[in-house]
Amino acid sequence: MGCGKSRVGKELSQSIDIPYVDLDSYIEKQEKMSVKSIFESKGELYFRKKERTYLEKFLLQKDPIVLSLGGGTPCYYDSMDLITNSNAHSVYLKASIKTLADRLFKERNKRPMISHINNEEVLLEYIGKHLFERLPFYSKADHSVSVDSDTPEELALKIKNLF
Repeated sequence: MGCGKSRVGKELSQSIDIPYVDLDSYIEKQEKMSVKSIFESKGELYFRKKERTYLEKFLLQKDPIVLSLGGGTPCYYDSMDLITNSNAHSVYLKASIKTLADRLFKERNKRPMISHINNEEVLLEYIGKHLFERLPFYSKADHSVSVDSDTPEELALKIKNLF
């Protein structure tokens, strides 16, 4: 959340001429409601089940795509194992807690997991806690790329050069 997955994914997609899919946007289209509305009306568990189902669908298809996942996607069910055991190439876009807080505080109302946070210090703590909990999953990615100082275009080029 907030590391630039969507922007970098779109840039990478254009540079390698492969279609781009944002998993959250795909879920919104399939469910005919925003992620925020899904969380509010059906709950996080419902969302995570749908997320896992659609992730598997994309990993099983034969046509290549650039797929951006939500920050929680690898952490629920066996999703990260599903990714690592597939033919997919996975990249963890690693951002510092400060970078994430700077980016997310301004747009927190659009993000159901942090929309209730109204204080930057509380957001820093929240991000730190979640990164600590999620790092075992993120560290299973094939590659890790720091996003703190590069533009989306530079990051897409770095990722392109990994493969």
